[in-house]
Formats: sequence, C-alpha cells, structure tokens
Amino acid sequence: MDAVFWHTKWEQNQIGFHSPVPHPFLVSYFARLNLQPGAHVLVPLCGKTLDIHWLLAAGCRVTGIELSPVAVEALFQDLGLVPQIEMVPNAICYTAGTLRVFVGDIFECTPQSIERVDAVYDRAALIALPDAVRASYAQHLICLAQNALQLLTCVEYDQSKRAGPPFAVLAHEVSALYGAAYRVAELEKTLLPEGIKGLCPAYETVWYLSPKAG
Repeated sequence: MDAVFWHTKWEQNQIGFHSPVPHPFLVSYFARLNLQPGAHVLVPLCGKTLDIHWLLAAGCRVTGIELSPVAVEALFQDLGLVPQIEMVPNAICYTAGTLRVFVGDIFECTPQSIERVDAVYDRAALIALPDAVRASYAQHLICLAQNALQLLTCVEYDQSKRAGPPFAVLAHEVSALYGAAYRVAELEKTLLPEGIKGLCPAYETVWYLSPKAG
C-alpha cells in the first residue's frame, strides 16, 4: 500500500469508500466531544468526505490532511469554496474560511504546521493503512494532535476473507495502539448491512479516546 495506490484511486474515480452522507457515528457522537463553538478539529486522510461539510456547519474550524490533490480540489468545489493555495514545508496548503487542508504525506506534517487542535475525527484513516504502518501512524497522530480527544471509527471482519483496504482493526489493536496515551471506550458497534463488499460479514465500531491525565 503506497502513495501510488491512492493517487490512482482518486485519478480513476475508484472511490467506493466515499460516503454520500455524513457518517451516522459523527452525527450521533460528536456532542460527546463537548467542544466549544469554533473548536479546531483535525481530520486525517480526509479525502472529500461530507463529514467535513457537517463539521463546518456545526461551527468547527477544520484542518484536513490528504494525499491526493484531486480529492482536495473536489472537496472545495463541493463546498462551493475557492481556496487560497500556498506552498508550505512538505505540503501544499488549501485554505478557505474555517477550512484548511494540507495536501501531502501525513508523516511529513508537524504539530507546528497543524497548530493546536481540540479533537481528532478519524473515520477512515487508520483502517486505510496496512498493519505495518498503523503503529507509526497512531503515534504520529498522537504527536500531531498533542493528545487531543479522538473519535475513531474502525471496521472488524475476517481479514483472511478479503485483503484491505479497509483493513480490519479489532478492539485489542485499538487498545494496543492508543491505550498508553488514552482511555479507550467503545461507544457503538453495528453490523454493516452489506458486509465488506458482500464478501464477508463486518461490523463498524466507533471509539471515544480521552487523554489520560499526565
């Protein structure tokens, strides 16, 4: 799994992973974050998700990180926004109003470029990454967000039945990846009606990650 894979997906419009509506878990559990108006939310590997539309409408400032410029240009177009575009260290930054998106490798982003965030909304970033990368990603995200609250959505299924993405991330792995820095709480688990592309049953789970004191 590499950058070429995702660039090709977007360039060829092979984006079956893109949802036509904001995710129900975001709508149901956003209030659990207890954010103030104008709170800054980080959305890693954001694509052109409608979840960003929802967060902006909820009064949040949003920073996204996305590898594909095709996805980011579509996001701003769908929102009816004309971004200012500038080169920044290791990325290209698109900004309009309360939305900012860095186009580049998330591992090249720094806390200084992201600035302080109040929460992370990870709907499809962790599960887009293969096992060999997930631990590095989790630690880097903790650093980027400086231990901010997280809503994390994962899928669970028999990985032997289908190669990802999305990759199966089970409860024990969530705890292993985030348990040192966060209290990890499962909020809801639902059966996906069509499973993973009809090939095997699957569940979708939303987690609430609250930083441990100290």
